[in-house]
Parts: sequence; C-alpha cells; structure tokens
Amino acid sequence: MKVGVYVFATDLDLDPGPLAREIEDRGFDSMFFPEHSHIPVSRETDYPASYGGGVLPDFYKRTYDPFISCAFAAAATTTLQVGTGICLLALRDAVHTAKLVASVDRLSGGRFAFGVGFGWNRDEFATHGADFGTRHAKVREQVELMRRMWTDDVAAYDGAHVSLQPSWCWPKPVQQPGPPVYLGGSGPVTMRHAAAWADVWYPTPPLADPLLTESVPRFRELVAEQGRDPESVPVGVAPGTLDEASLEVYERNGVAHVNVALVADTPALMLAELDRLAKLRVAVLGS
Repeated sequence: MKVGVYVFATDLDLDPGPLAREIEDRGFDSMFFPEHSHIPVSRETDYPASYGGGVLPDFYKRTYDPFISCAFAAAATTTLQVGTGICLLALRDAVHTAKLVASVDRLSGGRFAFGVGFGWNRDEFATHGADFGTRHAKVREQVELMRRMWTDDVAAYDGAHVSLQPSWCWPKPVQQPGPPVYLGGSGPVTMRHAAAWADVWYPTPPLADPLLTESVPRFRELVAEQGRDPESVPVGVAPGTLDEASLEVYERNGVAHVNVALVADTPALMLAELDRLAKLRVAVLGS
C-alpha cells in the first residue's frame, strides 16, 4: 500500500519543488495537487459536507496550476510519484490537457498520475461556459480522446461532447497506454463511472463509511458487472487517516493508495506537520 500526501499548493506555502524534496526525503510515495482555476465571489454553491462543509478554506482561492506544480515537484525529486488530485477536466480543453499529461509524464520518467474529477462548484462551470449537467459524460469522452492521443500515431475521436480530427501528437507518455487515470469522488454516479473506465477509483471517504469497508466491495461488484477484473482496478483514498488501526483496515479492505492531507498556515508549520505525518507513517509501516 502506497502512502503519500496531497497539498493545496499556494503562493503562501513552501513552493512545490522544495516541498516535494521534503516529502520524498521522509519516505512518502506520492504528492498530488488539487485544482481550482478560481473561486467566484458569488459563492452560490455550498462547500460540500464531505469535504468539511461550512466556510470554504482560503487555500481554494490561491492554488497553483496543478500541472506546473507537478512539473516542479518532479524536477526536484527522483522517485516521488506526482499527480493531479484532482484535475477538473470538464473545465479544460482535452487536447491541450493531453499534451500537458504526456509532457509531465515523459519529463518525469513516468512518475505522473492523472487524477480527474467531475467537479462540485457550479460557479466555476458558469465562468468557463461549461455545462454542469453533462460533466460526467463529457469527462468520460475527454479521457477516451486523450488515451487515443497518448497511444495512436494518428489519433481521432468523434463524441457527443468532444471530437478530434485525425491528428499527430507527440511526445507520447512514458507510461503506456498512458498514465493511470484516478477518478476522484465517492458518490454512486462517480463509482459507476470509475468501475467502467478508470484505472483507479480515488474517493473522498463517505462520512458514513470512512474506511471504505462497505464501499470497496460494492465497487468491486460494479467493476465485475462491467466485465472487468475487480482486482485490476485499484482503490485509492484522499484524505486518508494515518494511524495504525486505520491503515490496517484500509489494507484489509483492499485500498492500495492512501494520500493524507498536508495543511498548515505557514511554510514552517507545513514542515512541522509533515514531520508529524512522517513519524506516524514510520510508526505504522516501519520504514
């Protein structure tokens, strides 16, 4: 089981490159970056209870672009897996994003994980002129299009929401047929999509099932219903709980990747929190 961190990297924090070195030096496996292009001041969309509810944390307003953060983190490290956790793909152009993914994966030596999500903030969708109601179908098609760009010498795609005329696109990712696609989200719609086409299901733990004791068996049933081998689609989790009892349950439940939240108000406090998490990790895993 891999244990890593995810961080809302902002202009007030330790920069992604130096922070990635600190994370790798402490033995963590991964570093993922969430995404929000902006937060409209209208705030007509409530902050979901599954993410904490109430007042939206300030770091949502200040995040760096996750692909830039991944590039700096990868350049500063040698073994650390870097990833988007998650990319709001429905708000992005699929062709440009496919190029970003392939570039970061190739330049990192195949250390990139492509986390995507459907999004919860209607306010952002309005700004981008994106249809909130069709986001699930659109993201599925975008991933299908991108996978063709990563593998085919002449890539083409014709979908209801996105399309690509026959095109050349290099470089290809180191990882083939492309970096693993982590699909974030814990609701039933997301679970069904993950079972059908994701490489990894990457939920925020439901409040009623924090260690995925009930969710993982249900997900595996859905994977089997899609004609896929349930063991071929791992489950990750973020934010994960980092203590011995929880990690034992995660592992028993078949969770393959746990990313814990790294949140602090200053760079110094961020390093102190990272030290605390690292000690917990060693105490639980032994190395």
